[in-house]
Amino acid sequence: MGASLQGKVVLITGASSGFGEDAARLFAREGCKVVLAARRLDRLQTLAAEIQDAGGEALAVPVDISQPAEIKLMVQSALDLYQKIDILFNNAGFGAVNWFEKLEPGRSIETLIQVNLIGTMLVTHAVLPTMLARGQGHIINMGSVAGLIAPPLITTYSASKHGLRAFTDALRREVSPLGIKVSAIYPGPAMTEFGSRLEKTRGRETVNRIKFMNARMSSTYVAGRVVDLAKRPRRSLVIPWWFRIITTFDTLFPVIVDWILYFFSKRTHELE
Repeated sequence: MGASLQGKVVLITGASSGFGEDAARLFAREGCKVVLAARRLDRLQTLAAEIQDAGGEALAVPVDISQPAEIKLMVQSALDLYQKIDILFNNAGFGAVNWFEKLEPGRSIETLIQVNLIGTMLVTHAVLPTMLARGQGHIINMGSVAGLIAPPLITTYSASKHGLRAFTDALRREVSPLGIKVSAIYPGPAMTEFGSRLEKTRGRETVNRIKFMNARMSSTYVAGRVVDLAKRPRRSLVIPWWFRIITTFDTLFPVIVDWILYFFSKRTHELE
């Protein structure tokens, strides 16, 4: 069954769509008070009203996690209302699929790293002191299997998620003796607005033709596993389970993976 989440205060970034939106609904059904944070206030307010109409409790707070001042205001708003944050779900992020030389440096390199990695670190930095003061709390970071392996065509996204993995592991080793749990979930491809908003490129079309990349999980399923992770904390969770085989193979036999992807990249580049 896992621990009860009744009455827990959950702060969710990137709550206006995808995993964050679905996780907010599921946490609310568990009896949590959810703080919804994202840039699109209209979407947050609609979601908050939906949760409240169903008998739950939700607060919508607009935030751009690339802006430290807005992060500080978001966290303070949650604390002013609820006096605590029990669970932080760092979910905000976006991706880019293309050959590295074709990526737009501003959005697909600088902004992507700023949001996916630095933004997550800044939000955690703002929330952590209140958890440490209480000697309890749980931080859940939304990783990706791209943070466990490093495929072509998603260089900057993979870099951001590898950095997030290192941050998660290092932070867990710092704060677990102080009563704070730190976890990461590493999902494979999933059906979300995140994917539909990616730039349509030939590289992306090539990735979409790979059969196992189209065996996509639903956003609700992934959000459900996030809630499971909150109930039964563990250091990491890779989903679906068979991606663990791929990531283990990449770790044990990197030369073979390089050889396979050499021909993929060479052939795909030649088709451009």
